[in-house]
Amino acid sequence: MKKFIYLDNAATSFPKPPQVFKAMEHFMKEVGANPGRSGHPLSLEASRIVQNTREKLAALFNIKNPERIVFTMNVTESLNTVFNGFLKRGDHVIITSMEHNSVVRPLKYLEESGVVSLSIAPCDHKGFLDTEELPRLIKKNTALVVLNHASNVCGTIQDIRAVKEAIREVPLLVDAAQTAGCYPIDVERDGIDFLGFTGHKALLGPQGTGGLYIREGLSLRPLKRGGTGSISEKITQPDFLPDALESGTQNNVGIAGLGAGVDFILQQGISKIREHEQVLTSTLLKNLFDVQGLTIYGPLKAEKQTATVSVTFETILPTGTEHLPSGCGAINLGWLEDGLSPSEAGGILNKKYDIFVRVGLHCAPLAHQTLGTYPDGTVRLSMGYFNTIEEMEVVAGAIRKIAES
Repeated sequence: MKKFIYLDNAATSFPKPPQVFKAMEHFMKEVGANPGRSGHPLSLEASRIVQNTREKLAALFNIKNPERIVFTMNVTESLNTVFNGFLKRGDHVIITSMEHNSVVRPLKYLEESGVVSLSIAPCDHKGFLDTEELPRLIKKNTALVVLNHASNVCGTIQDIRAVKEAIREVPLLVDAAQTAGCYPIDVERDGIDFLGFTGHKALLGPQGTGGLYIREGLSLRPLKRGGTGSISEKITQPDFLPDALESGTQNNVGIAGLGAGVDFILQQGISKIREHEQVLTSTLLKNLFDVQGLTIYGPLKAEKQTATVSVTFETILPTGTEHLPSGCGAINLGWLEDGLSPSEAGGILNKKYDIFVRVGLHCAPLAHQTLGTYPDGTVRLSMGYFNTIEEMEVVAGAIRKIAES
C-alpha cells in the first residue's frame, strides 16, 4: 500500500491501537451475547466487558461513580440527550461563538420552536472565550452553559475552570469531542456538570461509540425509551442510571473496542500523549511560521491548543506593507488578494503529496466566522498520537512548496 500521512484525526483517529481490533474480534468471536439480558455465561461476560469500559472511562475523567456514565453512539447524541432531556420551555442557554454544529443546530431548533432562548458568548480572533463576558449574559432563567472544550477548527483550548467560576451555580455542559483522550479532564476539579465525549477520536475507539457523564443530583428525561434488561416487570422506564438512558441493544462490540482504546491511553498516560502532541504541533508551527503567503489560525502556541492547525493560502502582500501574512492568529484578510482556495490546496496535499487533510468549514460555521475564514474555510491539519516529528517536517515542506508556487 502506498505510504501516506494521515492528518484528519480531528474527524476520526487513525490508526487505532492493535488492542482495539483484538478486543472487538474477541467480543464477536468468543462472547457475542447481549449484556444484562440473560443469566448465561456469555451474557455475563458481555456485561463485564461493558462495565469495565465504564469503569476505565470513570478513571480517565475522575468520575467517582461509573454508573453516572451512559453510553451513546457519539458526542452528538450525548449533546442532544442533554438538550432534549434537561432543558424545559422558557429556559435560557449560553453557548460560545466557537461551537460545532452538534451544539448549534439542536439548540437553534429549540429556539425557533419557542422552547428556549439563546445567547452566544463572543470569542476573540484566536478562538479564546472572554470569560468576563459570561456573567453579563446570565439571566434568571439561564439553565445551561455549553462550552466547546477545544475547537475542531484551530485547536484553541478553553479554560473550563475559569468558565465554571464565572457562571457559578449554572450547570455546565462540556463538549469534549476534541479533548477526551488527549488532554487531562477531571470532572471534579473542573466543575463539569455534563461531559459529552465521542469514542472514535482521541479515545482511539471505533466509530459509533461515545458517552455522557451526568453529575450526581442532576437528571435527564430519556431521549428514547424501551427495553433495558432491568425491572422488566414494569412498563415504565427505569429512573436510575445508566439504565434510564440506555434503552435497546447498545453497540457492545464497539464498547469493547472503546474499552481497549481507553486502556491504551491509561497505560501510556495522558501526560505522555499530551506532551507528544504538543511536540508535533510546535514542530509544525515552527516550520510554517515564516512561510510567505500562508496564514495560520488559532493560538499558535502548542500549550494552548490541541494538535490541530488551520491554514489558508494567500498571495504575497504588496511591497512596503508592515504586516506579515504568516505566524498570526487570523490576520485581516482584507489586506490580501485572493490566493489558492482551501479546497484547491487540500486537493494538492491529498493527491500530489499523499497528505490527507480536511478542508472547508468543518461543521463549525460560527467558529469560522469568529476566525475570519467564513465562507471558504481552511485547510485543517489535525495530528494524533501515532504521527511523528518526521512527518511534520514532510508536511511543512509540502505546504511551503504549495505556498511558493
